[in-house]
Amino acid sequence: MTYTYSGYPMITEARQRVEAGLIGVVRTVQVEYPLEWMATGVERQNNQQAAWRVDPQKNGRGGSIGDIGTHAYHLAGYVTGLKAERVIADLATFVDGRALDDNAHVMIRYEGGARGLLWSSQVAVGCSNAIRLRVFGDEGSLMWFQEQPNELIFTPLEGNMQIIKRGRDDLDECTKARSRTPPGHPEGYIEAFTNLYSGFAEVLRARDEQREPTAVGINVPQIYDGLKGVAFVDAVVDSHEKETIWIKPKYC
Repeated sequence: MTYTYSGYPMITEARQRVEAGLIGVVRTVQVEYPLEWMATGVERQNNQQAAWRVDPQKNGRGGSIGDIGTHAYHLAGYVTGLKAERVIADLATFVDGRALDDNAHVMIRYEGGARGLLWSSQVAVGCSNAIRLRVFGDEGSLMWFQEQPNELIFTPLEGNMQIIKRGRDDLDECTKARSRTPPGHPEGYIEAFTNLYSGFAEVLRARDEQREPTAVGINVPQIYDGLKGVAFVDAVVDSHEKETIWIKPKYC
C-alpha cells in the first residue's frame, strides 16, 4: 500500500503546514526510501518476499521504483500537494541476475516550477527503513524521518530550527485526530495503518449518514492516488529505457 506514510500524525501536520503557507512557496522536494535487505541475491535463497519483487510477471515493470519508490512519490505529493509534470530517471540493477531495477534515481519537475529528487534503493547497506522527506519553500522548510516518526523539523526563514513533537495541544485538528497515545509514548508504523483504516471507515459512515467526515476522515488517499503511482512507475521506466529523457506521467 503506497499510502502507508500518509497515516502518520506528523505527516498530516506537515501537509497542514504547507497548506497554511508556513514555508511559503515550495521550491524543492527531496524524498528517499533506501533499504538494505536485498543487497545480495536473497531471492535465490528461497525468500519468497524477495522473489516476487524481482519478477516482472508479478511486480510489473519497476523493481525498487515500483515496490518502494511509489511510497516516496506518494509521500512527497501528499505533503506538498504538487503534481508531477515531467520525470527523468536513471535505473540500475546492481545484483546480477535480476530482471528489474534495485536502485532508482529520479528527478521530477512539478507543475508551478518546483523541483524534486527521489531515490529508492533495495541495496543501500546500513539502511533498515530510512525514509526521509525534506520540503524547502521560500519562507521555511520541513523535514521528517520515518525512524523518528513522532517529530517534525520546522525551520522558518532566518529563524531557529524547531522540533515539533506529536501530542502537542497546538497541532492541527487533523493531526490530533490521528494521535493515539500520550506525548512521550511513541507511535509508528502500525498506528499509521490504523489511522488509514479508521479514515476509510469514517468516510464510508459519513457518506451513509449524509454528513461531512470528521477530522480522521479528511484527506484520506483515493483510488486515483494508486493510479498515479502506477503511471509514475511507467513514466520512470519509459524515461530510463529511452536513454534518460524527460517523460510526462499519464496521470499527475
